[in-house]
Amino acid sequence: MRALLGMWAAMLACTAWTSETVHSPMGQARPQTTQLSLETVLQAAREHPDVLAATRQVLAARADVLAADRAPAPSLSSSLATVDLKNSPRPSSSWGAGNLDKSIGLDWQWERGGKRTLRTEKAQTLVHAADADRQEVLLLQTLGAQTAFYELLTAHQRLQVFRQLAQSAEELAHSARIRWVNGDVSAQEASRTRIEALRAQADVQTAQLEYRQASTNLGLWTGLKEPLDGWRLEVRWPPTALPAGGGLADTMSGALVEARSDVKAARLRLSAARQAVALAQSLRVTDPVVGTSLETLPDGFGNTSKLMAVRISIPLVHKERFDGEIQRALAEAALSQDLLERTLQRALHEMAAAQQARQANAERLQTYEDSILPDALRVAEQTELAYRKGGLPLTDLLDARRTLRAVQLDVLNAKGAHAKAWTQWQLRLSATSTP
Repeated sequence: MRALLGMWAAMLACTAWTSETVHSPMGQARPQTTQLSLETVLQAAREHPDVLAATRQVLAARADVLAADRAPAPSLSSSLATVDLKNSPRPSSSWGAGNLDKSIGLDWQWERGGKRTLRTEKAQTLVHAADADRQEVLLLQTLGAQTAFYELLTAHQRLQVFRQLAQSAEELAHSARIRWVNGDVSAQEASRTRIEALRAQADVQTAQLEYRQASTNLGLWTGLKEPLDGWRLEVRWPPTALPAGGGLADTMSGALVEARSDVKAARLRLSAARQAVALAQSLRVTDPVVGTSLETLPDGFGNTSKLMAVRISIPLVHKERFDGEIQRALAEAALSQDLLERTLQRALHEMAAAQQARQANAERLQTYEDSILPDALRVAEQTELAYRKGGLPLTDLLDARRTLRAVQLDVLNAKGAHAKAWTQWQLRLSATSTP
């Protein structure tokens, strides 16, 4: 029990960015055990397939710019004909080289209405939107990986607590059995201590399962797999003290919201949708096709004339022909506007909630570490000493231990909640301040 109290007294000093290596609870510590630090987790998150896929989406959008910034390709045409077969002066040689009418021509479409410019600008806007999406995916992946790391660290330290409690309960049960043999305690009291020891062992098994689940969840976010000999976890708890500035008023002002990558992506897609409207409206400006050709015309007597022609063709379309394309573009622009409004509302709520959670969890953790846990440790130590001297019954000792266990778990939960809230806020804050 005193070892447990000492362990928690040492943990009280680990509220800032401490660096402490602890071995995986799934086995004995070995020198070849892989060390798992926060930097390793974040690096693996940046190399996650989801982040790589978002990066390839940016490359694909850049390729769309090259495809958009291109005029229609010209068309090359040629033809081969012969003179009148029925009235040819030399019917037997109507398909001879001297009787063939040969022509070659070139046609190209003249784009008007700024279609190429609008098409290129839209593609460039979508490149910026795809890059903002990539930044958002990277941020969410980093946030998920860092949260999973703190969950694994919390599960690890929770398992340590349960193992210490199980060891203390086993020692108490062993001592009670000896005292029962000597006639110092009743059989009922010895049985109760044995039940408490078994319950503590069951809690250890539950904590081991939670640790395995936390390790699996970390693997989903990072692709890392725990080695057979376990992790060596580097303890990195964020600072508990709240920094100056960055209050709720700053969050509600909207400056941080506008700098979020998901809001940027939504605004860029709205701009692209409006450019698509202008592109659809430009379809009403007809694109004529201009061409020229060179033709050789034989007369059937071995004489050949050369002709050059210039032609132009204009599509005959009425004004309402492209109403469908324009109405669809307008509808998609309205949808993009709605998505932007929804993204802004969600972002504002998330930033305000993250700020409130960071402050509330920091205050809660400080209350536990400054007041509740020291009192629980002191009461447990006094109760332990009084019981060993015979001044208190077993019931008081078990109640004190249950209270200490509950407080210890509450402290760990408060540490984990504060770490996740602090992580979410800091990552969002650093992402919005990045140019």
